[in-house]
Amino acid sequence: MAGAIPDLNATARAGTGKGAARQARRAGLVPGVVYGGGADPQPITIPFNALLKRLKEGKFLSTLFNLKIEGQEDVRVICRGVQRDVVKDLPTHIDLMRLHRTSRINLFIPVDFIGEEVSVGLKRGGVLTVVRNEVELKVTAGDIPDKLVVDLTNHDVGDVIHMSEITLPAGTRPMITDRDFVIANIAAPSSLKSAGDGDDEAESEEVTTEDSGEENGDA
Repeated sequence: MAGAIPDLNATARAGTGKGAARQARRAGLVPGVVYGGGADPQPITIPFNALLKRLKEGKFLSTLFNLKIEGQEDVRVICRGVQRDVVKDLPTHIDLMRLHRTSRINLFIPVDFIGEEVSVGLKRGGVLTVVRNEVELKVTAGDIPDKLVVDLTNHDVGDVIHMSEITLPAGTRPMITDRDFVIANIAAPSSLKSAGDGDDEAESEEVTTEDSGEENGDA
């Protein structure tokens, strides 16, 4: 079920300690360590520009990566901390944790909407309003869904689509559990809204006319 997990390229770092870390930074690298998974900690370095780009893309701490180190088997990791320069706010060290297939982690999973061409509400002119295009889930590392699917086929104008309508893999749950939050809705087209407003105005005029007639009769 897991889709294309992004690669994170790193190099094994021989030296440790502050001196080796400073040397790595001068070379345009960010020192770090990979730990967990029943193996010894592995000192690494990651190109500064590549890491900075990933950080700017957002959700770095909740993204599963395929760590590639030359001469070693690829391993799935998730970031557990990024140290930054207190003045420049740039990364100076990174901690990565190895994951087993049974490890439980939090990840943002995208929402995919299908059936738009045949949707009852959209064919009537309704407008799909997406409230969440991704949802944070607690998942098992070995059973990560590529996406969450919402079928719009039978949804009509005015329908509100909640999280409870999405089928999740066994053992997967949303991080928000205290309410059935909204994923999307199909809003009425502007033409229907305008027609409704016109009806309200007509009713208002009728009431005013009747009231005026009653007042004239009483006089």
